[in-house]
Amino acid sequence: MKKSVLFMLINMNVGGTEKALLNMISEMPREKFEITLFMLEKYGGFLDSIPSYVKVEYLKGYDKIKQQIKQPMHITALEFLKKGNFLKGFIIIFLFLISKITKEKSLYYRYVLHDYPVLKNQYDIAVAYAGPMDFISYFIAYKTKSKRKIQWVHFDVNKIGFNTNFASKIYGKFDKIFVVSKEARKKLINKIPDLEDKSEVFKNIISPGMIFDEAKKGKGFTDHFEGLRILTVGRLSPEKGQDVAIKVLARLITHGFKVKWYCLGEGSSRKTYENLIEEYNLKDHFILLGADPNPYPYIKHCDIYVQPSRHEGYCITLAEARFLKKPIVTTDFIGVKEQIRDGKTGLIVRFDENEIFNGVIKLINNKELCTEFSNNLSRDGFVHTTEIKKLL
Repeated sequence: MKKSVLFMLINMNVGGTEKALLNMISEMPREKFEITLFMLEKYGGFLDSIPSYVKVEYLKGYDKIKQQIKQPMHITALEFLKKGNFLKGFIIIFLFLISKITKEKSLYYRYVLHDYPVLKNQYDIAVAYAGPMDFISYFIAYKTKSKRKIQWVHFDVNKIGFNTNFASKIYGKFDKIFVVSKEARKKLINKIPDLEDKSEVFKNIISPGMIFDEAKKGKGFTDHFEGLRILTVGRLSPEKGQDVAIKVLARLITHGFKVKWYCLGEGSSRKTYENLIEEYNLKDHFILLGADPNPYPYIKHCDIYVQPSRHEGYCITLAEARFLKKPIVTTDFIGVKEQIRDGKTGLIVRFDENEIFNGVIKLINNKELCTEFSNNLSRDGFVHTTEIKKLL
């Protein structure tokens, strides 16, 4: 009999978490799983990538409570008071004071969701997949019916806004906590030792068949550049480190290398990076390609792949570059040593402009090393179906 699985996430934005979920779904045997994606909002460049056999549902009325969830509670209270809704305003002020004492917002989520019934369908497995995001964790814990509940942790909890008090309280409602790398799991247990027994590593999955197929499609590079192409894939945001990549490229150009650095992704830091590109006179050299749900033609045809992140959990784009046997320079974030053997399948450097610059220079000047990395990567194993068994 099929197991019914509900995955809850924010939306299908083009990002690593969403890609990891799509990869996992593509490897989940259809004869064993009946899958539902439950999203807060109908949005994202990966919406069209959801397989047709997957059920898709949305949280009705989320648009009415979205601001209450995202903005500070005292701002929400003031807005209600200004509108003359004194009862709601004073209730939220009271809950705000409680949250200051408890240092977590579960009572507030309970109030915001008090008109929302528990989902009608019962599932074998209900998964708080996004984040960790407190609202989604709360919803899965209290507003779903399932035999088994799973919380996913995609990031280094020391580097994101992780509420230890909330997690200590709510994660007890879950049967299993999946964390995407060994190092990330250690960080979680250091914060909440009680989670050691119920937490387990579940590495992000890549889908070999899908990557091969998609790499043959799509536009890829269209500028007919004949020099060396460096590629970085990731949303435009501070933690991904594109600001440092821009500075590294400026030094490469100064040293006379015929090179372009392409950045595939979109995000809140685009304007900041555009200004930085202008400042370093790199408009024709550092190319912001925007978001593309199919990065594989770009990865396949780049010369060097660089992951300059300040922090990650288990970097899915790095895994994809590994699978396509690219010479890689990556910073030393959590989980990276579970993917790259330094000096054997890539270069791991500190998050530092000089370190990244020297790593890129090393690959540019050593074609034999690039070939060695690619050959070693071709012998690496890749995680897929073995991880899926952990859901059964």
